[in-house]
Amino acid sequence: MTDLAVPEAEEGVGAETPRPQALLLAFLGGHVLDRGIHVATASVLDVLDRAGISEHATRSTLSRMARRGLLHRVRRGRNVYIGLTGRSRAILHDGERRMWRDGVVDRQWDGTWTLLGFSMPESWQRQRHALRSRLLWAGFGGLQGGLWIAPGDVDVPPLLDGLGADEHVKVFQARALPPTDLAEIIREAWDVERLAERYRAFLARWEDPPAHAPDSLARDLLLESGWLQTIRADPRLPREHLPADWPAEPAQERFFALSAEIKPAARAIAAEVLDTITDAEAED
Repeated sequence: MTDLAVPEAEEGVGAETPRPQALLLAFLGGHVLDRGIHVATASVLDVLDRAGISEHATRSTLSRMARRGLLHRVRRGRNVYIGLTGRSRAILHDGERRMWRDGVVDRQWDGTWTLLGFSMPESWQRQRHALRSRLLWAGFGGLQGGLWIAPGDVDVPPLLDGLGADEHVKVFQARALPPTDLAEIIREAWDVERLAERYRAFLARWEDPPAHAPDSLARDLLLESGWLQTIRADPRLPREHLPADWPAEPAQERFFALSAEIKPAARAIAAEVLDTITDAEAED
């Protein structure tokens, strides 16, 4: 895992334009992942331009991801093609699971919590930042005294992959006992109202989908990257501990419905505009 496992998000609630990395991940996940292809850089520039991202920003993001081992680049004639690596496939499959299979609330919670504490040397700023980002992506919230908590059984070892921090982390599973007030725990660990505002902002923004982009391919990328940024810090709290008017599930229904409506046309446009070669051709 890498710190790019957590897509970047704009500051503030309901930001209008996702950052280039979020859109690029949406593009790679929707049109490259599991298709056995490399796609021309020129095609990527074209597609992200449709979604409002400048050529300079897209090229910078592609270069950064390639330096971190997340993209494979190969030149064929005058064109450069990019494909996925094992690391980027793992990231995209994880995002795919979050978007399409996990659901935004936990309706089968068994009452267990995963507790995690860590203490790293002061010089380990990069590792500390990466771990915090991964913990947020995995549904953890900061409680008190350096203790992080997440509902359910979280598989922690993958979150530590590549950090060399195993000896600095302690992990437990527990159940809350009296006099613990779970409502108070949840309020301390997560900004529930801010989470709700993100879902309300998503619903408001996608009330009129055609206004967001010039064609279905761009709309599809904006929809998926916007949804991923909306759910990125959501711990999927147990339904019984959420307000009755929690907006996450209505927002998820809107996302699923719009995706089903937009995606066929988006795929048709992609088939026309993307210049691709097979992974086998890229290795020749």
